[in-house]
Amino acid sequence: MKSKKTTTQFIVEGALIAALYTGLTYLCAVFSLAYGPVQFRFSEAMTVLPILTPAAIPGLTVGCLLSNIGSFNPLDMIFGTAATLLAAVLTYLMRKLPAWVAILPPVIINAIVIGIEITLFFTDATGSGKIWSFVPSALSVGAGELVVCYALGLPLLILAKKYRLFSVKE
Repeated sequence: MKSKKTTTQFIVEGALIAALYTGLTYLCAVFSLAYGPVQFRFSEAMTVLPILTPAAIPGLTVGCLLSNIGSFNPLDMIFGTAATLLAAVLTYLMRKLPAWVAILPPVIINAIVIGIEITLFFTDATGSGKIWSFVPSALSVGAGELVVCYALGLPLLILAKKYRLFSVKE
């Protein structure tokens, strides 16, 4: 049975992650980097955090939902949040693998899910044109996610481990 202190730590860590993710996403929105086919959300660097704490799973999910409210797009609120939840769970499950492998789920899941969302709901392509429209959408989203996760996320992970920023492990 979890102690009250452990439960409180879990909730606080999750809430802090959600708040930071949301704030960083809205900061990116000021520079038109948070929404649309080309995304470069600094907040996505935080998708490495499930390696350190399971509190990052609800934290990232809630943060993504709150962030996607800013897109004024209900589809993004649903699909983007679902993609973040799935990626966070997979990252947590892969936490014992080398970090460069464990942080692949956000890159792959976002490329596929958001690529599909953009293709189905935001392009004029029909029939086989949808497939050709999906590829650049997925590559664009995946490339942005890859840069953020590896260029910002890995250093964040190293610093978070070094300074033991998270206390809830399992």
